Formats: sequence, structure tokens, C-alpha cells
Amino acid sequence: MIRIISIVAAAALIPMVAAAEPCPGHPDALGTERVLAVDAKSTPRVGRKSFPDTLPLQRKELVLTFDDGPWSGTTPKVLDALKSECVRATFFQLGRNVATNPAIARRELAEGHSLGHHTFSHPLLDHMAPAKAEAEIDRGIAEDEFALYGRRRNDPTTPFFRFPGFASNRALLDRLQARHIVVFGADVWASDWLPMSPAQELQLILGRIDRAGSGIVLFHDTKAQTAAMLPAFLRELKRRGYRIVHVVPAGNRGNSN
Repeated sequence: MIRIISIVAAAALIPMVAAAEPCPGHPDALGTERVLAVDAKSTPRVGRKSFPDTLPLQRKELVLTFDDGPWSGTTPKVLDALKSECVRATFFQLGRNVATNPAIARRELAEGHSLGHHTFSHPLLDHMAPAKAEAEIDRGIAEDEFALYGRRRNDPTTPFFRFPGFASNRALLDRLQARHIVVFGADVWASDWLPMSPAQELQLILGRIDRAGSGIVLFHDTKAQTAAMLPAFLRELKRRGYRIVHVVPAGNRGNSN
């Protein structure tokens, strides 16, 4: 398990950073370089594909994120690949898939990943009335909370959210910020919603990462090509000198029960 080493933040609004242990028993693994704790005060919305700012990452630092799961045919393979390299990621889950696959969601939590939210059924929220859109968000949060912690509530243990299709609007963004929920966009994505082979996806995402230099990377753990590509991807990141940053809620809320 990653051991978080406390440090003193320079100011209350600066995201807290902590070192992470090397991968025990796997000296050649990619591992997780450090832990970055964020909250809605310092980082209300991140990811330059959608917003002006992103996480405070150094060159060759990456945050790995996965959307739309958990999915029985692919998410366990993704988790196996991450575990073999001691990599911690963030999963933005659909409530309907969590309801169908609660054991996989609980495995994600047990293996130390951060579990954010992605609505219940993946509608484009900017096309909906604000009250209906927020109800969809809350339904997804409640389903996730029930599967992971045995209680249905709209105050998420891990206050991270990603809009389906990045389809946000000002009213919803302001509402989530008022609720202290960090909205994640992305800096780089694999376009794995398009048909391609694992080898094609590997070359595509590595090229985009090399051009970006750092950032939040978006995959979908529901895609077979991504699950098949991931072991080679993680090994290649190690070879190219990239480092993995694990984002967690400030105050370590994401690991509470």
C-alpha cells in the first residue's frame, strides 16, 4: 500500500503533495511516483481539453483516468495491469454499471484507486434542465456510495466528477463547485471510443502524451482494445521516463468508510 508522507503546504489553497513508496517486490515496475491531494477550493475544474487550467504536474508526470466502468469483461484486466505495475489510477464510474458490478467497484477501492463519479446513465447534461441534470448526477453518486460504503447519499466520499462527453455548462459547473466537487476534464485522450487495434491505440496515445509532455490522460475501462493495450503502455511509460501521480481528495476522504 502506498504510504503517504506528510508535508507542510505553502498555503492553504495549494494542493498537497506526498511521496509514494516504490513498488514492493517489483523494482522494475512503473509504480506511483507521488500522491497529489486536491479540492474544489484550489482546483475546482481541471483539464485543458475543457478548462483553462489543469493539475500542477511537472514534466513527464501523468494522472491516469478511466471512464464508464466498471465492466465485467474489461475492467478486471485493466486492474490486473495496474496492479502488476503498482500504478494507482482514478475511475469515473457510471452508477448503472456499479449497480451491476459492485464487486469490481469494491476491488478498485480495495486496490487503492480513487473512485470518482460520471452520472448514472451517461446522458449529455448540458442538454437537460439543471434540476434534472443534477438529479442524474446525484443518482449516480448515490449508487456508487451504496456499492462502496453501504449507504446511499449525494455527498460523495470522493468528490471527483467528470461530465459525460465533457458536456458541461456554467450553471452545473458553479453548482458542483458550491458542493466542493472537483470537475475533471482531460489533457490527453486515447480516442478509444473509435475502433482501432491495441497496437494502433498504443501508438496514438504515446504520440499524444509525448507532445503534451504531462497531464491527465483519459481512457475507458469498458474498451477491450484499451484493456489489451494497457500492459504494453505502462511498460513503455517506464521506458520513456514518465512518472505516475495519484490524485486523491484533500483530507484523504476517498479512503474513508
